[in-house]
Amino acid sequence: MTDFATTKSMFHLPEGVLYLDGNSLGPLPKSAANHVKDMMQDEWGQMLITGWNKAGWMGMPTGLGDRIGRLIGAEAGSVVVGDTLSIKVYQAVASALELNPTRRVVLSDNGNFPSDLYMADGLLRSLGPDYELRVVDPQDVAAHVTEEVAVLMLTEVDYRSGRMHDMRALTEQAHAKGVVTVWDLAHSAGAIPVDLSGCNADFAVGCTYKYLNGGPGAPAFIYVAPRLSDRVRPALSGWLGHEAPFAFDLDYRPGTGIERMRVGTPPVIQMAALSAAMDIWDMADMTDVRAKSIELTELFIARVEATCPGLTLASPRNAALRGSQVSFHFDEGYAAMQALIARGVIGDFRAPDIMRFGFTPLYVDEGDVEQAAEILADIITNKLWDKPEYKIRQRVT
Repeated sequence: MTDFATTKSMFHLPEGVLYLDGNSLGPLPKSAANHVKDMMQDEWGQMLITGWNKAGWMGMPTGLGDRIGRLIGAEAGSVVVGDTLSIKVYQAVASALELNPTRRVVLSDNGNFPSDLYMADGLLRSLGPDYELRVVDPQDVAAHVTEEVAVLMLTEVDYRSGRMHDMRALTEQAHAKGVVTVWDLAHSAGAIPVDLSGCNADFAVGCTYKYLNGGPGAPAFIYVAPRLSDRVRPALSGWLGHEAPFAFDLDYRPGTGIERMRVGTPPVIQMAALSAAMDIWDMADMTDVRAKSIELTELFIARVEATCPGLTLASPRNAALRGSQVSFHFDEGYAAMQALIARGVIGDFRAPDIMRFGFTPLYVDEGDVEQAAEILADIITNKLWDKPEYKIRQRVT
């Protein structure tokens, strides 16, 4: 059993703050500062460039990839860390398209994270006017999986509402029509149990700064099913994805398996911070995390609906159909969230009217939920959000 009291003690949580925004940026693991300091002083400082060999920097992307892979049901050696999530989306979609060379349609939904749609659209525009990004309502995806589609690109958990797609069913349906799948796990990894291998997924991508607590700007990851990893051509053929990077061959030859999906130099300092976070995740079982997440989200919904009649649930009511977040519609949601933050309850806002709260059992418990709901009720009941300073939109919401 996962000891959540112990994991909570391993994070730096500022006094007086109830942090319900780990679905956007996870808090600092207490050991991360020393991890980074040791890397900088003992490795970079003392080893200089020899750290690539002596400290094992070159192997960090796949080493961390395997640790993340345990949380997402990936086979050993099928996940690599590096670059940004947008870069990994581009890589996955480009490689997936080449596996279906006679088709021209990428299918997605309007609940997908906009950056995924932007990257796919930019790629397809570069490929020519015959290519199409087809965007439908989330509930209509299954009906649009046809033999015309080359790639199905979906985010498993909707970033606004927490609504979940059925990865297993949609992947099976896609494969029956000859469609290659790309799953974005940005709001899944560390939030819900994922079984990429069992679902027979083709590609998956995700970030590490949300539930995985790697820190702001932490690198992304990409998964390629082992049955495909020696077939796919990386459109972004960076030198570290080369079969022999230090041969300095002027002709690109892709590396073996997941190594070919590496692009640029690994961000070693950021990976040191991520490694500290993964030390905590190594202590967690995703089945336990999911069970506790459901308890926390159910409790929050019950408390808010009992005390805040002006808020309307935006997330699926059935816990089995939502991720580890709860969202509510409220016309003055932005101002109310600023008022909450001023009282030490940190969630976030998503346009046009969604107040969003993340529940991460590694450091959020029932007492936090009860207190947060009580403060929210005070703000809503007494209209404490109705102040000019709370209505000024900041750059990050």
